[in-house]
Amino acid sequence: MKRLWLVVLAGLFAASLAGCGKGNVEESFPMSVEIGELEAVNQNGDTVKLSELNEDKIVIADFIFTNCDTVCLPMTANMAKLQNKIKEAGLQDDVQFVSISIDPEEDTPETLTEYSKRHSADYSNWTFLTGYTRDEIESFANVSFKTPAAKVEGSNQFVHATSFFLVGESGTLLNKYEGVSDPPFEEMIKDIEKLN
Repeated sequence: MKRLWLVVLAGLFAASLAGCGKGNVEESFPMSVEIGELEAVNQNGDTVKLSELNEDKIVIADFIFTNCDTVCLPMTANMAKLQNKIKEAGLQDDVQFVSISIDPEEDTPETLTEYSKRHSADYSNWTFLTGYTRDEIESFANVSFKTPAAKVEGSNQFVHATSFFLVGESGTLLNKYEGVSDPPFEEMIKDIEKLN
């Protein structure tokens, strides 16, 4: 009888260890939205898919446009700070940064290159996307990131999220963080470490 209990206890212990995988870790996050596919062109003019950037990587994404006269500049500066902090934490090989333009008509690869260079973006793990239609990116933002993306009537400005979005290796949106004023850098790094 004692041996039977030991076998049962060992089985329960093994099951609890098996349940400690990334899937269960992802379940502890406040969001769980499956990200759809996005085919795009990066700052080099290369065709890429978001799923390829997300392969074996945790993604930190944001939505920007280069003519933005309010929030995009501080967001991009803060993303650059986060990229440096993640390097300092030794996590750069695990994280892919993705800045998604919501103004593909104006934001050509050359425009995105010029914009990103002003912020000293390190392209080794930071990609800027364009090359789809405005309808496609608005629908993608609405459905996959549960966030608005729309042109302001009679203006060259757009309504869009000011968050940094955390996407797990499974391609699931897990969390979002303030991206403009006082982003929670330490919280983001802890969440990335949790997923690692």
